[in-house]
Amino acid sequence: MSTDHEDSIRDDIFSKAVRAGKRTYFFDVKSTRGNDLYLTITESKKQFKNGEPSYEKHKLFLYKEDFEKFGEGLTEAIDKIKDIRSGNNEFIDPADENHSEFEPSVTEKEEITTEAFTDITFDDLDGR
Repeated sequence: MSTDHEDSIRDDIFSKAVRAGKRTYFFDVKSTRGNDLYLTITESKKQFKNGEPSYEKHKLFLYKEDFEKFGEGLTEAIDKIKDIRSGNNEFIDPADENHSEFEPSVTEKEEITTEAFTDITFDDLDGR
């Protein structure tokens, strides 16, 4: 019979913390009881409530069957952001009939800044 300590050693394979401004991202590779590997990505943000520090955390579980598709989607999204910021829109798929309604106009693109994306809260999403 295994102990909780033995289970935690088996479960935790690799961990990497990435500090990025007010947030810390944790990338943890873990194993299941069947020795399959999966990844958890945790975003942790320090907040102060009533003068006391607390941490708001959001966790994503990524399983091996989704690694490739997730990686492709993440890479494509990051490339798109870089492309938009450089003023180039080559990555728009012309076969996508709906892309034009979601693309900002040239005027709107000039107004988009990183500050518009840094203070996102998820309070409205969790129903609190």
